[in-house]
Amino acid sequence: MTEGLWRWHWKRGPGEQTRSHQTRKRKRHWKAASKPPAPASYLLFPLPSSAPSDDLTRRRPIPSSVRREAAQPNSHIRGREEPRTSWACALASCPQPAWRSHWRAAEKPGESGGFGARAEPRGRGGGRPCSRSGAGGRLPSRVLELVFSYLELSELRSCALVCKHWYRCLHGDENSEVWRSLCARSLAEEALRTDILCNLPSYKAKIRAFQHAFSTNDCSRNVYIKKNGFTLHRNPIAQSTDGARTKIGFSEGRHAWEVWWEGPLGTVAVIGIATKRAPMQCQGYVALLGSDDQSWGWNLVDNNLLHNGEVNGSFPQCNNAPKYQIGERIRVILDMEDKTLAFERGYEFLGVAFRGLPKVCLYPAVSAVYGNTEVTLVYLGKPLDG
Repeated sequence: MTEGLWRWHWKRGPGEQTRSHQTRKRKRHWKAASKPPAPASYLLFPLPSSAPSDDLTRRRPIPSSVRREAAQPNSHIRGREEPRTSWACALASCPQPAWRSHWRAAEKPGESGGFGARAEPRGRGGGRPCSRSGAGGRLPSRVLELVFSYLELSELRSCALVCKHWYRCLHGDENSEVWRSLCARSLAEEALRTDILCNLPSYKAKIRAFQHAFSTNDCSRNVYIKKNGFTLHRNPIAQSTDGARTKIGFSEGRHAWEVWWEGPLGTVAVIGIATKRAPMQCQGYVALLGSDDQSWGWNLVDNNLLHNGEVNGSFPQCNNAPKYQIGERIRVILDMEDKTLAFERGYEFLGVAFRGLPKVCLYPAVSAVYGNTEVTLVYLGKPLDG
C-alpha cells in the first residue's frame, strides 16, 4: 500500500505538475514568437532602446498599448532570450482629441475607418480634418502637396476619397505642384512646348485632355498616334479610309473638344462621334463616320451631315457656307442630357447638327483618306454656356 501511494505521488506529484506547466508556457512562447507583429496604421518608426517616457510630438505620456523596445528579462527557458519588438505606432495609439472621438462615435456600425474609406464628416466645420484620415488628416497642405507630387493619377484618385482635407488639397488649386509634376511626367515635351494645349488654362486640364486623347489600341492599322499623344497621322495607303476613337466615351453629362486638320482634307474628312461597335477602317474612299447606325459625322469637304449611310442635309444651314480651312479649329459639343451634337467654328455657334442621340456610350472620332495628313483632337471638358 505504501509503495502504491509512493508511485502515485511520483507520477502525479508536484514535480510532474511543474514540468507540464513549463511545457505549456514554452508552447505559448513559441506561438507568440512565430506570430507576426500587428501592422501599423499610418506611421511606423523604431523607438530607441532608451525611449523617453513622454511623446515628444504631443508632450503626453505614451500609453501602455504602444509597443516599445525595453530591457527584457531572460526567458524562463535556459539559453533563450525573449524576442524584442522595436517597431511602434505612436501616432495611431496616442490619445485623440475630443472632436475625433465624437466623429468616430457617430460612424455607422460596421464601417471601416481605414485609409481607403470615404470620408463622411458630421455636421459643419469642413475645415477640420476627418477622423478617418488619421494622422495624415492633420498634416499641412504644403506637406500633403509634396507627398502627392510623387504619386500617379490612379493613386491620387484614391487619396481624394480619404477626407475633405485631402480632397481640397488636390482639387483646390489646378495649377498646384501636384498637377505640375504629374503633367511633366505624363505628357510629352512637344505637347507642352507647342500651342496644342493653348486653350487649356491649368495643368489639371492638360492631364484630363491627355486621358481623353486618341487611343492607340482603338484605331485603324493604317494610322498611328504621334509622340505628343494628341495628333493622328495617316500613312499613305491607297484605297482605304481610316479612323480613330478616343480612350474614353461619354454616356452622361456635357462635353466639348476641339478638332483640326494639319494637312490636306482629300475627298472625305469627317468628324463626329461613334459607338464602340462602329468600324474604324474600310476599303475605298468613303465617309466612314455616318456609314451605319453606330456613328454620326460631319463631312468638312462638302458640308454634309451623315448617319446610317444617308445624307441628313447640309451643315451649317446657311447660304454659301464657308469651306473649312486647314488649321481651323472646330469645337464639338456633345450634350447627353438633351441628346444633341452641335458644332462651333472659332467663336461662332453653327447650330445643332444631330438630335435624339441614343443613351449609349459615345466616343469622339474622326476619319480621313488623304495620305500623310494629320488630325489633332484635344478634350476641353464641360462647355461654357453663353
